[in-house]
Amino acid sequence: MSANKDLLTVGLAQITPVWLNRKATLEKIIDYINQAADQGCDLVGFGEALAPGYPFWLDRTDSARFNNDIQKEIHAKYLDEGVCIERGDLASLCDVAKAREIAVYVGIMERPLDRAGHSLYCTLVYINKQGQIGSVHRKLMPTYEERLAWAPGDGHGLCTHALGEFTVGGLNCWENWMPLARASLYAQGEDLHFSCWPGGDHNTHDLPGFIAKESRSYTMFVCGLMRVENITDNIPHADLIRAGESTGFLANGGSCLMGPDGKWVIEPIIGEERLAVATIDHKMVRRERQNFDPAGHYSRPDITQLSVNRERQSTVKFTD
Repeated sequence: MSANKDLLTVGLAQITPVWLNRKATLEKIIDYINQAADQGCDLVGFGEALAPGYPFWLDRTDSARFNNDIQKEIHAKYLDEGVCIERGDLASLCDVAKAREIAVYVGIMERPLDRAGHSLYCTLVYINKQGQIGSVHRKLMPTYEERLAWAPGDGHGLCTHALGEFTVGGLNCWENWMPLARASLYAQGEDLHFSCWPGGDHNTHDLPGFIAKESRSYTMFVCGLMRVENITDNIPHADLIRAGESTGFLANGGSCLMGPDGKWVIEPIIGEERLAVATIDHKMVRRERQNFDPAGHYSRPDITQLSVNRERQSTVKFTD
């Protein structure tokens, strides 16, 4: 961290997964964590469901067809490659975060044992500089066709983390459109908002500026990247998934970083796999909060309040 306590260096890792290969993708993520640490980053972020990859087949394979063998076969492969935190699948990421003293936000497709191990969740994980998992946030509501692959999450991970002078919080993809989810983070002092996406500049066209100005916070949007060539022949029905894509991209990136004044720090990065690094200044937050603080002097808790249930949801409670 810089000698100036207000400064924080962040890395936006816009990378492709080794699609539907958990082990290889996690190894690639570790490589980029090390690259970010080499460049002095205090925090590095990755895209939505990056390990083992976003379910790009859903809108390309008639996925809403019920009891369909093609969908069952692809889903079984996806389930096999899911990240199980209880099994220790993220232990290597925690080890490198601790060794390199860097915090990490990473999007995973989680296969949690606390929900019996056969449903999948789009999950954003925060790992602190001590290598500890600070939060595991399961996407509150999968978006549109994602509901055919992912289960709805809960509020357990709606929390923030101290990082130097900053307070960081994060949401998955279209959760960032949910005003009450954002408000729950603002109320906890968030001033660096992390937002992860599968990729696509259409997704990061409107929200960075809107959230930056609404929250008077830095907004860090990190996207994945996915090319047709990343769909390898060992994936079930690979030809069907690849068919009909003329642009070469299933997701073209769009990672970006905006300041609390609504000005770009890093403009959207399109079609390129890279690590983008910038140093941000907490003084900018304090300047912009002078005229608007959504959870502070510009709120009226005597009139409107938000209630948030952060209990991890389960289908059963045992008394032994």
